[in-house]
Order: sequence, then C-alpha cells, then structure tokens
Amino acid sequence: MSDHTSEESRPEKSPERSAPAGPDGPAGPAARPQDPPPEPPGAVPEPPRIPAYAHQGGQQRPPNPGQPRRTQAPAPARSLLRAAEPAAMRTATLWSVLATAVLSASLLGDGLGPNLLIIAVPAALGAFFAARAAGRRLRPWTAFWAVGGLALLSVPALRDAGWPTFLAVVSAVAMGSLALHGSRSWLGVFLGSIGLFGSIAGGLGWGGRGVRERTAASRGRLGVAFRATAVAVVLLIVFGTLFASADAAFADVLGNLVPDVSVSSAPWRLFLFVLGLIGALAAAYTAAAPVRWDGVTVGPGKSRGRLEWALPLIVLDLLFAVFMAIQLTVLLGGYDKVMAETDLSYSQYARQGFWQLLWATLLTLLVIALALRWAPRGRGSDRTLVRGVLGVLCLLTLVVVASALRRMDLYVDAYGLTRLRLSVAAMELWLGVVLVLIMAAGVFGARLLPRAVAASGAVAVLAFGLISPDGLIAEQNVQRYRQHHSIDIDYLRGLSADAVPALDTLPEPLRSCALRDIERLLRDTDEPWYATSWGEVRARDILRKRALGDPAGACGSVRTGGEGGERGGDGDDQYDPYDPY
Repeated sequence: MSDHTSEESRPEKSPERSAPAGPDGPAGPAARPQDPPPEPPGAVPEPPRIPAYAHQGGQQRPPNPGQPRRTQAPAPARSLLRAAEPAAMRTATLWSVLATAVLSASLLGDGLGPNLLIIAVPAALGAFFAARAAGRRLRPWTAFWAVGGLALLSVPALRDAGWPTFLAVVSAVAMGSLALHGSRSWLGVFLGSIGLFGSIAGGLGWGGRGVRERTAASRGRLGVAFRATAVAVVLLIVFGTLFASADAAFADVLGNLVPDVSVSSAPWRLFLFVLGLIGALAAAYTAAAPVRWDGVTVGPGKSRGRLEWALPLIVLDLLFAVFMAIQLTVLLGGYDKVMAETDLSYSQYARQGFWQLLWATLLTLLVIALALRWAPRGRGSDRTLVRGVLGVLCLLTLVVVASALRRMDLYVDAYGLTRLRLSVAAMELWLGVVLVLIMAAGVFGARLLPRAVAASGAVAVLAFGLISPDGLIAEQNVQRYRQHHSIDIDYLRGLSADAVPALDTLPEPLRSCALRDIERLLRDTDEPWYATSWGEVRARDILRKRALGDPAGACGSVRTGGEGGERGGDGDDQYDPYDPY
C-alpha cells in the first residue's frame, strides 16, 4: 500500500530523464531503468526518500507482498487470549480503586452487611471507567451478570445467617468475573467465573504504572491535595470530639456512623485495605483487557456408531421407565402398602433413597454430557436419534427428581426441617431446572445453554438467600409443634437471628428456651449500622418489645430425648432424627 503523503513531496520525473534510449527504443533491452542516471559534477545528491510511516512514532512499515515474510516466534497462549495491554489508568479509575480500598479497610472489619454493597459501588465504577476507556460496549449479558452480582450482595444486607451469605458472596464474585470477561461456551463460562483471580498480578503492575505516571506529571497538585486532606481530617477530629463530648445523642450518632479504628485493629484494617485494593485493580484491569476464555476450545469427541452409542442409553431409559412405573404404583397404592411389604417404617422409607436419587440425578447429567460428546454425527437422521434418546432420558430423570423431593418431604414431615435437608432439597430442585434447560436446548438450540445454566444457578442462590432459610426452618418446626406437639429446641436455639420472628410465636417456656442463645448473642455484639443486617435489626426489635422469661429453670423441664415428646420421632425408630442428615 502506498503512502499518499510521501508521494506528494517527491519531485516529478520527466520522461526524458527516465532512461536513455537504446537500440530497441526506450523499452528495449539496452534500457536499464534499474540503474540511476549519472549525476553531473558538483550536483547535490538527492536525500533518500523515506515514507511517511517511518516518521510516525516508530510505527512498523507495511509489509511488502513481494518480499518473503520473516518468521516470528509464536506468542504465548495467554497473550493470544488476552487483548492488548490497556492504556494508562485514567484518573477516574484510579480514584475508584482508592475509594474501594479505603472503604474496605473502614467498613469490612466489623462484619458483613450493607457494607458489601457500599464497597461494590466504587469497584464497579472503576471497572466501568476502565472498560469505557478501552472502547468496550455494554452488552445485555454483561449487564445481566453485573446486576445479578449486585443483587446477590443484598443477601448479607437482609439476612443474618452466615451460610446463605457465604453462597451469595461467592456467587457474586463469579457473576462479576463473568461480567468482565463475557464468555459464552461451557469452558469459557467456567473459566470466566474464576478468571478474575488471574488478573491480580497484571492489575498490580498496571496500577503501579498509572500511579507513577500521575505522580511524575502532577507532583505539585498532589502536594496541595495531601495538605488540604490533612487539614480537613484534623478539623473533623478536633470539632467532632468537642461536639461528641458536649452532646450524648450526637456522640451516639457519630459512633454509629464513624468506624471504630483502634491501634490493635490496625494490622487487620491494613489487610482489608490491601484486599480491597487488589480486588478493585484486578476488576479494572480485567475490564480494560479481558481474557477471551472462549478461545480455549476442546475438540469434539470421536463420533460413535449408532448401535454403539444408542444401545447403552436405551437400556438406561428402560431402567428409568421401570423405576417410574414403580413410583406411580406407590403413589396409587399408598405408602402404607409399600411399608407393609418391605417391613420399613415411615421414616426409614422416606430417608432410604433420597441420597441415592440425588446421586442418580448427578450421574445422569454426566452421562448426558459424555453422550453429547460422542454422539453420532454422520447423517442428518443422527440428530433426531440423539434428541430422541437423550430427551427421553431427561424426561425420566425429572421423575427421579420429583421422587427424591417427595421422599425428602416425607422425611421433613416426620422429623422437621434442618439446614442440610433444606440445602440438598434446593440443590435437587435446581438440578431439575438444569434438566429442563437441557431439554429446551434440544428443541431451540444449545447456543445459550451454558449462560442459561449459570444464570439459573445465580438466581437459585439469590432466591435461597431471600427466602430466609433459617426463618423457614423455624417456621416449619413451629408449625409441626402445633400439629404434633413435637419440636427439637436444642437444634432451633442454634439458628440465627432470622429465626426469631417464627420462634417468638412459641408458647412459654419453649419460646424463652429457643431464643435464649440468640438473645445473648445479640446482646453481647454491638455492630455498627453498615455491618448489621435487616434480620438482626428485626430480631432486636422483637426481643426488646417482649422480654424472655427465666430460661434457666424453665428449660430444664423441656424434654430433649429421642423418642417423641418435645423432640419428635418414632418410638420404634432407633435412628437419631437430628444427625447431620
């Protein structure tokens, strides 16, 4: 490709000076256009003609198709997946990262609550500014992952229980990482959900370069900003102390708003500052130069013949059909007939097969994945065969899911709801949703299936946290007590503050026995507003309005044995109803 700017600056050649005429004319063999004409004595030599692109910041010269290409060393695999190194960090991104680090050190040291949402806002803004500087556009799936991650962080702000909070925070990090990477394939969605951790080293280097560039260009302004900030902090400390000592109400409000930073907590606060800094830098660096994990591909498996592929799956379908027929017989004939024929108690039959059915569901998903990898692909009718066989398998597996959930329902009705029982039932229900998505992909196409499965998992975790698992457990056990006069107070008193509204409806002395430990924990902890969940605030308000009785003497009369009474259970069942399962 010619450069028009350089061509205009060249002197025009006249036809007479192009080449001397030979015996065959200007184009004859005697003409030698490759040799320059002789220069007259004393003439100034013409400077070499340098194209314009050689002067433009050292840019590389366009390749000449007439010359052989030079072989270059192969680039590392990670450099092929990650886009080019981003430009220098902009001021908006830098301030967002610093705000995230300061808020992490100030708010995270007292617990989890609304502070996670507060810290996530500047971190998200830093990633947004970095992505906009890199020219990235906001796409619908990116917005979905980002909004989903922020919604998951609302669970710690609403619920006091630690186990749904842990699931929500982990899922929020995964959703944020997916929003920054934007993956589509199965492997891309999996690696994209954890790919944020791979940007830690690159983000630190990128942030260091951005700070050096700004300090070198604006040393005077940084000094002014530092002095102004120092004076403002001193004024706030002096006058804030005076006003706090002058008015107790102002001191109480100020104590709730301002984090309690002491010398003993300085190492912990420093760790949280570094943690927030690293996380915000990694997010901004990923937004500016994401890794295209979709480039990591796994080749399709070897296609199998129809008989070799379909025969094992058809046999499995028949096995599932027999199981479904037996389950329908049980539903029509009643559980009493089955228990009479098998010599099993009500609770034994309920708990006997749940775990087996859960594993059957998981293994079926693995079988479907392997079957799709080795499915026949030779003829057009192979696709119909694959859809038919796997569609029937998914449909029959949904019956297995329904049977497992029914057995768990029977067991919960007999012995009450616990955290583990609720968790595995929710997992079984989500596996059923995944099976429905696989069946839909067989009809409408599998292009959106990886992202749909990830989105369903995020929605399931969000719903699990919002329904208040501890509150649901307490409510179900209180309802069982009203019907069967059977309750496990020892287990319920170990729940979180989310269970207080339901436990508060129990009659005395059960109410005081169930709330004793929760009330003591709330009384001994005085967390600031940003580390206090709504469930904890509601529990404090309930316990403040209605004080507990004398639990020390009252709880001694409550039975906690394993055979009936306040604990529940069948008299002929030697199995402990409140073991880990």
